[in-house]
Amino acid sequence: MLSFVDLAARPEFSVSVVDCLDDHRGWKGEQPREDVRLVLVQRGGFRRRARGEVADLDRTVGYLGLPGEEEHFAHPAGGDVCTSIGLTPRLWHAVAGEAPRLARSSLYVDGRLDLAHRRLLAATRTADDVAEDVAGLVAEVVGQVVTTTVPDGTGDRALVARARGVIGDDHPAAAGLIGLAELLGVSPYRLSRAFTRELGVSLTRYRNRVRVGRALDRLERGESRLAVLAADLGFSDQAHLCRTVREHLGHTPTALRRLLGANRPTTPTQECAASIPTYMHE
Repeated sequence: MLSFVDLAARPEFSVSVVDCLDDHRGWKGEQPREDVRLVLVQRGGFRRRARGEVADLDRTVGYLGLPGEEEHFAHPAGGDVCTSIGLTPRLWHAVAGEAPRLARSSLYVDGRLDLAHRRLLAATRTADDVAEDVAGLVAEVVGQVVTTTVPDGTGDRALVARARGVIGDDHPAAAGLIGLAELLGVSPYRLSRAFTRELGVSLTRYRNRVRVGRALDRLERGESRLAVLAADLGFSDQAHLCRTVREHLGHTPTALRRLLGANRPTTPTQECAASIPTYMHE
Protein backbone atom coordinates (compact mmCIF):
# COMPACT_ATOMS: atom_id res chain seq x y z
CA MET A 1 0.00 0.00 0.00
CA LEU A 2 1.40 3.38 -1.04
CA SER A 3 0.65 6.84 0.29
CA PHE A 4 1.94 10.07 -1.24
CA VAL A 5 2.53 13.54 0.18
CA ASP A 6 3.34 16.21 -2.40
CA LEU A 7 6.03 18.62 -1.20
CA ALA A 8 6.50 20.67 -4.37
CA ALA A 9 4.92 20.62 -7.81
CA ARG A 10 6.04 22.60 -10.84
CA PRO A 11 5.39 22.00 -14.54
CA GLU A 12 8.95 20.68 -14.93
CA PHE A 13 9.32 18.62 -11.73
CA SER A 14 7.65 17.31 -8.61
CA VAL A 15 8.89 16.30 -5.16
CA SER A 16 6.92 13.81 -3.08
CA VAL A 17 7.32 11.65 -0.02
CA VAL A 18 6.22 8.06 -0.66
CA ASP A 19 5.33 5.82 2.30
CA CYS A 20 5.19 2.14 1.31
CA LEU A 21 3.70 -0.26 3.82
CA ASP A 22 4.86 -3.88 3.99
CA ASP A 23 2.26 -5.33 1.63
CA HIS A 24 4.37 -7.52 -0.68
CA ARG A 25 7.61 -9.33 0.13
CA GLY A 26 7.80 -10.95 -3.33
CA TRP A 27 8.26 -9.18 -6.67
CA LYS A 28 5.45 -6.95 -7.85
CA GLY A 29 5.38 -5.11 -11.18
CA GLU A 30 4.53 -1.43 -11.58
CA GLN A 31 3.09 0.40 -14.56
CA PRO A 32 5.79 2.11 -16.68
CA ARG A 33 6.12 5.81 -15.96
CA GLU A 34 6.46 8.72 -18.39
CA ASP A 35 8.79 10.82 -16.24
CA VAL A 36 12.38 10.48 -15.08
CA ARG A 37 12.44 9.55 -11.39
CA LEU A 38 15.11 9.98 -8.78
CA VAL A 39 14.27 8.01 -5.65
CA LEU A 40 16.19 8.39 -2.38
CA VAL A 41 15.35 6.42 0.75
CA GLN A 42 14.63 8.24 3.99
CA ARG A 43 13.86 5.19 6.12
CA GLY A 44 13.73 1.41 5.64
CA GLY A 45 14.62 -0.36 2.41
CA PHE A 46 13.40 -2.40 -0.57
CA ARG A 47 14.57 -4.16 -3.74
CA ARG A 48 14.18 -3.04 -7.36
CA ARG A 49 14.57 -4.99 -10.58
CA ALA A 50 14.86 -3.13 -13.91
CA ARG A 51 16.78 -3.69 -17.14
CA GLY A 52 18.07 -6.98 -15.77
CA GLU A 53 19.62 -5.30 -12.76
CA VAL A 54 18.62 -6.00 -9.16
CA ALA A 55 19.47 -3.41 -6.53
CA ASP A 56 19.01 -3.44 -2.75
CA LEU A 57 18.03 0.09 -1.80
CA ASP A 58 18.35 1.89 1.52
CA ARG A 59 19.66 5.26 2.74
CA THR A 60 23.03 4.60 1.08
CA VAL A 61 21.73 3.48 -2.33
CA GLY A 62 18.95 5.08 -4.40
CA TYR A 63 17.93 4.72 -8.03
CA LEU A 64 17.25 6.60 -11.24
CA GLY A 65 14.22 5.47 -13.23
CA LEU A 66 13.71 6.33 -16.91
CA PRO A 67 10.49 6.70 -18.92
CA GLY A 68 8.94 3.45 -20.14
CA GLU A 69 11.05 1.16 -17.96
CA GLU A 70 9.55 -2.09 -16.75
CA GLU A 71 10.11 -2.21 -13.00
CA HIS A 72 9.50 -4.75 -10.23
CA PHE A 73 9.74 -4.08 -6.51
CA ALA A 74 9.92 -6.25 -3.39
CA HIS A 75 9.98 -5.50 0.32
CA PRO A 76 11.61 -8.51 2.02
CA ALA A 77 12.56 -6.48 5.11
CA GLY A 78 9.40 -4.39 5.57
CA GLY A 79 8.18 -1.01 4.38
CA ASP A 80 10.03 2.20 3.60
CA VAL A 81 9.73 5.96 3.26
CA CYS A 82 11.33 7.59 0.21
CA THR A 83 11.68 10.93 -1.51
CA SER A 84 10.58 10.69 -5.15
CA ILE A 85 11.68 13.47 -7.50
CA GLY A 86 9.95 13.39 -10.87
CA LEU A 87 11.45 15.27 -13.82
CA THR A 88 10.07 15.89 -17.26
CA PRO A 89 12.26 14.33 -19.97
CA ARG A 90 12.91 17.87 -21.22
CA LEU A 91 14.37 18.98 -17.90
CA TRP A 92 16.36 15.76 -17.57
CA HIS A 93 17.98 16.29 -20.98
CA ALA A 94 18.68 19.93 -20.13
CA VAL A 95 20.84 18.73 -17.23
CA ALA A 96 22.16 15.38 -18.50
CA GLY A 97 22.49 16.11 -22.22
CA GLU A 98 20.40 15.20 -25.24
CA ALA A 99 21.54 11.57 -25.38
CA PRO A 100 22.94 10.66 -21.96
CA ARG A 101 24.56 7.25 -21.55
CA LEU A 102 24.06 5.73 -18.11
CA ALA A 103 26.65 3.58 -16.40
CA ARG A 104 23.94 2.12 -14.14
CA SER A 105 20.57 2.99 -12.65
CA SER A 106 21.46 2.55 -8.96
CA LEU A 107 23.06 5.47 -7.10
CA TYR A 108 25.55 5.48 -4.27
CA VAL A 109 24.30 8.11 -1.84
CA ASP A 110 27.57 9.66 -0.72
CA GLY A 111 27.83 12.59 1.70
CA ARG A 112 27.34 15.22 -1.02
CA LEU A 113 24.20 13.57 -2.37
CA ASP A 114 22.85 13.00 1.14
CA LEU A 115 23.34 16.68 1.97
CA ALA A 116 21.74 17.77 -1.33
CA HIS A 117 18.75 15.55 -0.50
CA ARG A 118 18.38 17.04 2.97
CA ARG A 119 18.72 20.59 1.64
CA LEU A 120 15.96 19.93 -0.88
CA LEU A 121 13.62 18.64 1.82
CA ALA A 122 14.41 21.69 3.94
CA ALA A 123 13.73 24.00 0.99
CA THR A 124 10.27 22.50 0.46
CA ARG A 125 9.34 23.71 3.95
CA THR A 126 9.81 27.34 2.87
CA ALA A 127 8.08 29.36 0.19
CA ASP A 128 11.27 29.90 -1.83
CA ASP A 129 11.83 28.42 -5.28
CA VAL A 130 13.17 24.86 -4.86
CA ALA A 131 14.23 24.53 -8.51
CA GLU A 132 17.82 25.39 -7.68
CA ASP A 133 17.95 22.64 -5.04
CA VAL A 134 16.42 20.16 -7.48
CA ALA A 135 18.93 21.11 -10.18
CA GLY A 136 21.84 20.75 -7.78
CA LEU A 137 20.70 17.34 -6.60
CA VAL A 138 20.12 16.09 -10.15
CA ALA A 139 23.56 17.37 -11.14
CA GLU A 140 25.10 15.25 -8.37
CA VAL A 141 23.33 12.23 -9.84
CA VAL A 142 24.40 13.08 -13.40
CA GLY A 143 28.00 13.31 -12.29
CA GLN A 144 27.77 9.80 -10.88
CA VAL A 145 25.85 7.78 -13.46
CA VAL A 146 26.00 9.67 -16.79
CA THR A 147 29.12 8.77 -18.80
CA THR A 148 28.68 11.37 -21.54
CA THR A 149 30.36 14.75 -21.23
CA VAL A 150 28.43 17.59 -19.62
CA PRO A 151 29.42 21.13 -20.75
CA ASP A 152 31.91 22.90 -18.47
CA GLY A 153 31.73 26.40 -17.02
CA THR A 154 33.38 28.25 -19.91
CA GLY A 155 31.75 31.65 -20.41
CA ASP A 156 30.25 31.89 -16.91
CA ARG A 157 30.87 35.64 -16.65
CA ALA A 158 28.97 36.46 -19.84
CA LEU A 159 26.18 34.06 -18.89
CA VAL A 160 25.74 35.64 -15.46
CA ALA A 161 25.76 39.11 -17.00
CA ARG A 162 22.97 38.12 -19.37
CA ALA A 163 20.98 36.55 -16.54
CA ARG A 164 21.40 39.63 -14.35
CA GLY A 165 20.10 41.74 -17.23
CA VAL A 166 16.99 39.59 -17.55
CA ILE A 167 16.40 39.70 -13.78
CA GLY A 168 16.98 43.46 -13.71
CA ASP A 169 14.43 43.93 -16.51
CA ASP A 170 11.89 41.92 -14.47
CA HIS A 171 11.31 39.58 -17.41
CA PRO A 172 8.63 36.93 -16.64
CA ALA A 173 11.22 34.17 -17.21
CA ALA A 174 13.27 35.55 -14.30
CA ALA A 175 10.69 34.26 -11.82
CA GLY A 176 12.36 30.84 -11.63
CA LEU A 177 15.61 29.05 -12.41
CA ILE A 178 14.21 26.71 -15.04
CA GLY A 179 12.42 29.37 -17.10
CA LEU A 180 15.44 31.66 -16.94
CA ALA A 181 17.80 28.87 -18.02
CA GLU A 182 15.52 28.00 -20.92
CA LEU A 183 15.42 31.63 -22.05
CA LEU A 184 19.23 31.79 -21.97
CA GLY A 185 19.65 28.43 -23.72
CA VAL A 186 21.60 26.66 -20.95
CA SER A 187 20.89 23.92 -18.42
CA PRO A 188 19.46 24.94 -15.03
CA TYR A 189 22.49 23.46 -13.27
CA ARG A 190 24.92 25.34 -15.52
CA LEU A 191 23.18 28.64 -14.75
CA SER A 192 22.98 27.92 -11.03
CA ARG A 193 26.64 26.92 -10.83
CA ALA A 194 27.71 29.98 -12.84
CA PHE A 195 26.09 32.34 -10.33
CA THR A 196 27.81 30.67 -7.41
CA ARG A 197 31.16 30.78 -9.18
CA GLU A 198 30.94 34.38 -10.33
CA LEU A 199 29.10 36.13 -7.49
CA GLY A 200 29.53 33.78 -4.53
CA VAL A 201 25.76 33.53 -3.99
CA SER A 202 23.04 31.35 -5.44
CA LEU A 203 20.80 32.61 -8.21
CA THR A 204 17.81 32.40 -5.84
CA ARG A 205 19.53 34.61 -3.29
CA TYR A 206 20.59 37.08 -5.98
CA ARG A 207 17.05 37.27 -7.36
CA ASN A 208 15.69 37.80 -3.84
CA ARG A 209 18.29 40.54 -3.30
CA VAL A 210 16.93 42.37 -6.35
CA ARG A 211 13.37 41.95 -5.10
CA VAL A 212 14.34 43.22 -1.65
CA GLY A 213 15.85 46.32 -3.29
CA ARG A 214 12.57 46.94 -5.08
CA ALA A 215 10.71 46.47 -1.80
CA LEU A 216 12.95 49.10 -0.20
CA ASP A 217 12.11 51.53 -3.00
CA ARG A 218 8.40 51.04 -2.40
CA LEU A 219 8.70 51.23 1.39
CA GLU A 220 10.75 54.42 1.12
CA ARG A 221 7.94 55.96 -0.91
CA GLY A 222 5.50 55.11 1.88
CA GLU A 223 3.98 51.80 0.76
CA SER A 224 2.15 50.27 3.73
CA ARG A 225 0.08 47.55 2.04
CA LEU A 226 2.46 44.61 2.54
CA ALA A 227 0.16 42.05 0.94
CA VAL A 228 -0.01 44.17 -2.21
CA LEU A 229 3.74 44.71 -2.14
CA ALA A 230 4.35 40.96 -1.81
CA ALA A 231 2.07 40.18 -4.76
CA ASP A 232 3.60 42.88 -6.96
CA LEU A 233 7.14 41.65 -6.33
CA GLY A 234 6.38 37.97 -6.89
CA PHE A 235 6.50 36.70 -3.31
CA SER A 236 4.09 33.89 -2.47
CA ASP A 237 2.48 35.87 0.34
CA GLN A 238 3.10 38.60 2.90
CA ALA A 239 4.87 36.21 5.29
CA HIS A 240 7.30 35.21 2.53
CA LEU A 241 8.04 38.88 1.85
CA CYS A 242 8.65 39.64 5.52
CA ARG A 243 10.87 36.61 6.04
CA THR A 244 12.99 37.37 2.97
CA VAL A 245 13.37 41.05 3.79
CA ARG A 246 14.39 40.26 7.35
CA GLU A 247 16.87 37.61 6.16
CA HIS A 248 18.59 40.10 3.85
CA LEU A 249 18.33 43.30 5.91
CA GLY A 250 17.80 42.25 9.51
CA HIS A 251 14.57 44.26 9.80
CA THR A 252 10.91 43.73 9.04
CA PRO A 253 9.24 45.86 6.33
CA THR A 254 7.36 47.82 9.02
CA ALA A 255 10.59 48.62 10.85
CA LEU A 256 12.23 49.62 7.58
CA ARG A 257 9.48 52.14 6.86
CA ARG A 258 10.35 53.84 10.16
CA LEU A 259 14.09 53.66 9.49
CA LEU A 260 13.62 55.17 6.04
CA GLY A 261 11.41 57.96 7.36
CA ALA A 262 8.33 56.79 5.46
CA ASN A 263 6.22 57.32 8.60
CA ARG A 264 7.79 60.69 9.42
CA PRO A 265 5.12 63.35 10.02
CA THR A 266 5.13 66.59 8.09
CA THR A 267 7.58 69.09 9.59
CA PRO A 268 6.26 72.36 11.11
CA THR A 269 7.88 74.30 8.29
CA GLN A 270 6.09 72.14 5.73
CA GLU A 271 2.82 72.43 7.64
CA CYS A 272 3.15 76.22 7.74
CA ALA A 273 4.05 76.45 4.09
CA ALA A 274 1.04 74.35 3.25
CA SER A 275 -1.26 76.64 5.23
CA ILE A 276 -0.03 79.95 3.80
CA PRO A 277 -2.52 81.41 1.27
CA THR A 278 -1.40 81.36 -2.32
CA TYR A 279 -1.23 85.13 -2.58
CA MET A 280 1.43 85.21 0.16
CA HIS A 281 3.83 83.36 -2.16
CA GLU A 282 3.37 85.82 -5.01
